[in-house]
Amino acid sequence: MLILLLALVASVLIGSRLVPPTDLFRSGTMGHDILLARLPRTVLAALVGAALGLAGGCLQGLTRNPLADPGLLGIDAGASFAMVLAINDLGVGDLHEYVWFAFAGAGVTAVVVHGLASLGRGGATPGKLVLVGAAVTAALSSGTSGLLLVQHHTMDVFRSWQVGTVGGRGWPVILTGLPFLAAGTVLALAAARTLDALALGDDLARGLGHRVASDRIVIGLAVVLLAGTSTALAGPIGFVGLIAPHLVRLAHGSAYIRVLPLAALYGAALVLLADTVGRVVLPPTEVQVGIMTAVVGVPAFCWFLRRGRFA
Repeated sequence: MLILLLALVASVLIGSRLVPPTDLFRSGTMGHDILLARLPRTVLAALVGAALGLAGGCLQGLTRNPLADPGLLGIDAGASFAMVLAINDLGVGDLHEYVWFAFAGAGVTAVVVHGLASLGRGGATPGKLVLVGAAVTAALSSGTSGLLLVQHHTMDVFRSWQVGTVGGRGWPVILTGLPFLAAGTVLALAAARTLDALALGDDLARGLGHRVASDRIVIGLAVVLLAGTSTALAGPIGFVGLIAPHLVRLAHGSAYIRVLPLAALYGAALVLLADTVGRVVLPPTEVQVGIMTAVVGVPAFCWFLRRGRFA
C-alpha cells in the first residue's frame, strides 16, 4: 500500500517539465494547468495497472499456467484488429468511439477462443485454451499488420494507441471504461476461493461443490472485462499481468484470496512508476508506458525464470 501511495504522489508531482510543487496547486498558473492534465493520467494509469494485475492473477489461476497473461486469450490482438477495422472501414478516428470497438473486439475474440477450445474431448482445458489463444492471436496479428501495410492513414491513427499510453486521455474516456472495470473487479475478487479450488484440479474442485465449467466462464468474463477495457483505454501494455501476481506470491504466498487484491495494488504501482519514469528518462521527450513496462518486464521475467519462480 505504501508503494502505491508513493507511486501516486510521484505521478502527480513528477513530469518531463520541472515545475515547483507549490505552483502545481496555485490556481491560474501554468503549474496548475499541468496538475489538471496529470490527474486523469494518474488515475487512468492506476486503474489500468490494477485491472491488468487482477486479470493476470485470474488468468494464471484459470489456466493453471504461471506464464499466462491477459494477451493469452487473444484479448490484445482482438482489440487491435477491431480498432484497425473501425478506423479503416468505418472512418472512426475519435478516442471515445474506437474504445468501444476495441472492447468489443477483445470480448468477441475471447469468446471465439473459448468456443474453439471447447470443441473435442475434455472441453476447454487449460492446455487447449493456451494453444487456441496463441493460434488466434497469431492470425489476428497477421491480419492487423496486413491492413496497416496498405493503409497509411490507419497506421498514423493506430500508432499512438498501439505503443501503450495513458497520456492524452481525459475524464470522459476514463468514465467510459469505469463501469466495465468495476464489474470485472467484483467478479474477479468474488472468484478468489473458486480459483483456490481449481488449483487443486477439476475433480477435487467438483468434490468441493464447485461447478467447474460455469466458474471458468465467470472468471473468463472477469478477465475480458478487466483486460479488454484496459487495452481499449490505454493500448496493449505488456508484462504487468504476468509480473504483478508473481511479485505477490513471492511476498505473500499463493492463496488467491490474497493474490488477487494485492496483484491489483502491485499492478497499479507498476504502471504508475513506469509512466513516471518514462516522463523523465529521456527529456524533453517521453517514453510511453507500454515501452517502459517492457523494459522492466523482460529482465524481471528472465530473473523469475532463472530462479525457477514459474514452477
